[in-house]
Amino acid sequence: MKGLLIGLGVVVLVVIFYYNGFISRRNAMRHAFASIDVQLKKRWDLIPNLVETVKAFAKHERGVMEAVIAARHAPVGSKERFAYEEEIGAQAGRLLAVAESYPDLKSNEQFLLLQRNLSEVESQISASRRAYNAAVTDWNEGVEAFPGVLFAKVFKFERADWFEVRSDERENMEVSL
Repeated sequence: MKGLLIGLGVVVLVVIFYYNGFISRRNAMRHAFASIDVQLKKRWDLIPNLVETVKAFAKHERGVMEAVIAARHAPVGSKERFAYEEEIGAQAGRLLAVAESYPDLKSNEQFLLLQRNLSEVESQISASRRAYNAAVTDWNEGVEAFPGVLFAKVFKFERADWFEVRSDERENMEVSL
């Protein structure tokens, strides 16, 4: 009887250990996802300033600026948000390329500061995406590896998707002015 109770206690401890491990991994994944969101918010706050600065110098380049603004006002849901954010990033790159055509703008301190900030934010978004994908990898290893796979099935924990760039965005962006 004593051995049975000890065995049952060990089983309960193992279940608690694995369940808590899954909760820790899931929270790390959620935290990494939220970090991406924070960086995207920074970009959202920065882009209107960049657009207004470039607008002052490049009034006839409305198409690029309107595309940035339109992408910025797209509906936002969790998965859909990343697709729209990718579009904003692509359009912001085009906006900076348009600015290269204006020597006065390129030397404008405000524009240079905004350009540096946007570049920094894009780097931070990239780092946040890598951290998210690392957290997803850790989660998926827990869900798929033995014996975690047994507990994952019992608690209905499923694989998560990595943040991936669409295939058309893996190619170099062509900018035509």
